[in-house]
Amino acid sequence: MRRNQPQFLRIEPGSASELEYRFLLVRDLELQSESVHERLTKEVTEVKRMLTSSIQKLKAGS
Repeated sequence: MRRNQPQFLRIEPGSASELEYRFLLVRDLELQSESVHERLTKEVTEVKRMLTSSIQKLKAGS
C-alpha cells in the first residue's frame, strides 16, 4: 500500500479485532445473549474479510 493511501486502511483491521474482543467481553459479562453475540461476530468477521480484500487489491494495484 502506498504511503498516501488513507490511514484508516492500516488501522481498521485492528479496530475490527478490538470490536470482536468487546463482543466477547459483553457476552462473558452476560450483557447480551449468545445468539446476538454469534450474529455480531459473524458480521465483524465479514467486515474483516472485506477490509482484507480491499487492502490486498490496493496493494496489488500500486
